[in-house]
Amino acid sequence: MKHDTPLTHHAAIQIPLICGPMYPCSNPELVAAASDAGAIGVVQPSSLTYVHGHDFREGLRLIKSITDRPIGMNALIEASSKIYHNRMVKWIDIALEEGIRFFITSLGKPRWVVDRVSSVGGVVYHDITERKWALKAVDSGVHGLIAVNRRAGGHAGALGQAPLLEEISDLGLPVVCAGGIGTPEQFVEALGLGYAGVQMGTRFIATTECRASTPYKQSILDAEEDDIVLTERLSGIPVAVINTPYVQRQGTKSGLLARWMLRGRRTKHLMRTIYALKSTFELKRTSLDEQGTKDYWQAGCSVSGIDEILSAREVVKRCADALTAAP
Repeated sequence: MKHDTPLTHHAAIQIPLICGPMYPCSNPELVAAASDAGAIGVVQPSSLTYVHGHDFREGLRLIKSITDRPIGMNALIEASSKIYHNRMVKWIDIALEEGIRFFITSLGKPRWVVDRVSSVGGVVYHDITERKWALKAVDSGVHGLIAVNRRAGGHAGALGQAPLLEEISDLGLPVVCAGGIGTPEQFVEALGLGYAGVQMGTRFIATTECRASTPYKQSILDAEEDDIVLTERLSGIPVAVINTPYVQRQGTKSGLLARWMLRGRRTKHLMRTIYALKSTFELKRTSLDEQGTKDYWQAGCSVSGIDEILSAREVVKRCADALTAAP
């Protein structure tokens, strides 16, 4: 099976594999290692600045000092506040100034990002979970789609890998599979379905370069697919996490007040902001805590195929080798 796909051309990479942007797990060393191995690591700005303590521009330069290969940037563009929007505009401008040309947008309508990035020859892929969001992305002029399926970590979709691809395959854009892929065999299978590439998140948490805590990584090794549950308590909408004792004590449903606020046209943005502030702090604290006392750990169903800590380079190499060996 060939290594070159529309994704490899768009991102200027060797292997059609994305080390997905993860809050709080996308530290500079992990992003750089994935790119240096021939895939593409994607910077998650809040993780780079808030969790790992880097000025955004200096953090990008740190990554570029480790590898001269292309890196990407994730832009969460839902206009939850003017302050956040202005910050994202500044981050995108800095990223473009620092030579980044591959962007993944999430939430919201990405037209303004596409216009900004396309003007300097860059490429934008947009996260989608179903056809209606894909149509909005196409209308915004994106160059590709990240199809987030029901087996993904974080904010998962509702459809499986094959049904989701079938639902959007007529839109004329390359589609990347995101969710449930943790082994080289699964990587090749996704490409065999017709995907232009694969985005992995959970697999890259269980690497030597990722700064996630040892208990977090061990929990990924120990977990099976049935151990992944959806909780509303992080963001108000279902998020895939490992079903730890802490999650069980907290429960997985939003409280009555939160659910009422999320249904209101005027109150839903306030509630989402409250959730965002709470989850930003909680995920940072729990994911890096070596004591593992509050185990709120995001992960997808790919945990079932992850049983050892590898270097990011080895993860990419095994996928590349499997692709070469495939008929």
